[in-house]
Amino acid sequence: MVKLWRCEICGDAYIGDEPPANCPFCGAKRKFIKEFKEAVVSFDVMLSEKDKKNAEKALEVEISNAAFYFCASKKANEVEARKLFKALGKVEAEHASIWRKILKLESIPKGMDSCSEDYTLNLQESHERETRAIKFYKNAFLESDNKRVKQLFEALVEIESDHLLLSEQRGVVK
Repeated sequence: MVKLWRCEICGDAYIGDEPPANCPFCGAKRKFIKEFKEAVVSFDVMLSEKDKKNAEKALEVEISNAAFYFCASKKANEVEARKLFKALGKVEAEHASIWRKILKLESIPKGMDSCSEDYTLNLQESHERETRAIKFYKNAFLESDNKRVKQLFEALVEIESDHLLLSEQRGVVK
């Protein structure tokens, strides 16, 4: 039976017989995807000074990573590489959108990050970016006392960890 599902991380809806393994928009794990009427989604969060600082940093990270991935998608020679980087760029842009909503910003600044002409170097850079993001998100999770902020950082650690596997599976980074 087809149902309407909603991701509790990004708030986007999905139609299907069952929830997807990962949100098709932000990459959150299935545990964050609920039937629409049962999903609890809020972007109206009271942020402490530390949470605000971490949310602003998270927005910068996601903008930067999205710009890098979109750049890499344009420079990749193989179709699979283009699609991989484009998909990663879309997910990172969705993460930036989450932080835009939390921070109550009108728009998301455009990222200007560059990339290499070389696919292997871009995979290595991807791995380094995801590693830095995971470290930051784990720390931000520990620093927060806000249930919603902690939920977002927890989900992002899991999502970015999945992204690390993509470069490792391609044998470029071990």
